[in-house]
Amino acid sequence: MANTYTQLYIQYIFSVKGRENLIKSHFKDELEKIMCGIISNHNCKTYAIYCNPDHAHVFVGMNPTLSPAKLMEQLKSGSSKWLNDKKYIPGKFSWQDGYGAFTYSKSHIDQVVKYVLNQKEHHKKQTFKDEYLSFLKKFEVDYNSKYLFEWYDNV
Repeated sequence: MANTYTQLYIQYIFSVKGRENLIKSHFKDELEKIMCGIISNHNCKTYAIYCNPDHAHVFVGMNPTLSPAKLMEQLKSGSSKWLNDKKYIPGKFSWQDGYGAFTYSKSHIDQVVKYVLNQKEHHKKQTFKDEYLSFLKKFEVDYNSKYLFEWYDNV
């Protein structure tokens, strides 16, 4: 009887609704642990996660029975619900619609993990907008700028 064997590595990038700096340092680690738990509960493996104040990077090894869209739906809804239940943020927290999903080979795992975990330093030199647009260009993703994240220059 044949089995399914895969190597599916995806870096997801997604933003806080309104690009507000709502992810605060006093609950960031706890949020990242909750997100790792959601990923594990869907039989995927978290290689690296970093929640910036206004966006998140998550690098995972995917379960082949789960679509990238389904994992993002579960990750965003589950983490939003957790944040809202904890009342860490005044008002209602939610992630913006949409996300970026970029695939890598096994040989890139260490490099991507280092990139994700180095977000704090990285964003001292590059804005989220520039970073995201560089991913789209690097991975040759056709896009309509009308349908990208909401960009705010003052954030």
